[in-house]
Amino acid sequence: MSLNLSCIVAHAHNRVIGRGGAMPWHLSDDLKRFRRITMGKPILMGRKTFEALARPLPGRRNLVLSRNPGFVAPGCEVARDLDGIGALVGDAECLVIGGEEIYRLCLSLCRRIHLTLVEADLDGDVFFPALDETEWQRKRVGEHLADERNDYDAVFFELVRRAGTPR
Repeated sequence: MSLNLSCIVAHAHNRVIGRGGAMPWHLSDDLKRFRRITMGKPILMGRKTFEALARPLPGRRNLVLSRNPGFVAPGCEVARDLDGIGALVGDAECLVIGGEEIYRLCLSLCRRIHLTLVEADLDGDVFFPALDETEWQRKRVGEHLADERNDYDAVFFELVRRAGTPR
């Protein structure tokens, strides 16, 4: 079974996606984009991301990947590996929402990345993996400027894996 995976991520210029179990920014416009893209779809996260969220996200099928056989995530479906995720979602598009370990595990299988580039270099302890830019076609799809609801300027991109690149 071939998984139909896409990533959705916001990261700073230095690829920081988290600090101390939280995002190191508040970007209202990015949260709205995240909700619009993920609503009604299966979302895949790791245990640490689920614990940081502290609840399943409403309106989405919440899938948690954990190697711990005793791990339970109320309101979510738990799988031990990507084969288990495939058995749960079939060929439906599943959006990978983090964290770092799950992105590393899934990135080579992803066909698309919904990227919010936060226009800053920030301190953090969780990072998005470096991309081989030759494998991706990048299209700028929007932006927003910092204001009272958005801590930083940000640019929105859609990245699509180029034909013929390894998957």
